[in-house]
Amino acid sequence: MSSLYPQSLQQLIKELSRLPGIGPKSAQRMAFYLLSRDQQALNTLTTAITEAKELIHACPVCGNYTDIELCTVCSDSGRDRSLLCLVEQARDIASMERSRSYNGLYHVLGGAISPMDGIGPDKLNLATLGKRLAQGQIREVIIATNPNVEGEATAMYLAAKIKARGIKVSRIAHGLPVGGDLEYADEATLALALSGRNDM
Repeated sequence: MSSLYPQSLQQLIKELSRLPGIGPKSAQRMAFYLLSRDQQALNTLTTAITEAKELIHACPVCGNYTDIELCTVCSDSGRDRSLLCLVEQARDIASMERSRSYNGLYHVLGGAISPMDGIGPDKLNLATLGKRLAQGQIREVIIATNPNVEGEATAMYLAAKIKARGIKVSRIAHGLPVGGDLEYADEATLALALSGRNDM
């Protein structure tokens, strides 16, 4: 069926299908939608993608995405600097913030321990975490890794390391479905998970 399309359209569909959650049929619909748009709309989209790629970088403190020196969370003086929430990806911060149940700081791990995928603790953003904990301001670390095998393994590993420093460690409660991702959790579920977190 793809041979019915010009080579450039086939290539567009192929590239769009590389996006997370986009299969061949969705990629095809997106490609046809883009072709139906006028040049100005396409230029606007292209500019937005290019500027985001050029301007957005990881916050040097927590790893969140930002287009300024420090992200909005790290630069907010009203945040509780004694609380640190560990998340797997920067996108998880937005999910946690939507719950409106947490006013501390964050640290992006950059993934989860997964021996099957060759991801060990050395591949995570733990060096920066160690420096932050060594400063002595953090009194509690909340582990908010995803409730799946990799997230649980990461949580257990981190809990042992952090407790050894004499810092309280808690884990968000399992109001989230096992095997799910923070990115897809609703605000109420996250609020309950935060309020019912347990010591580790």
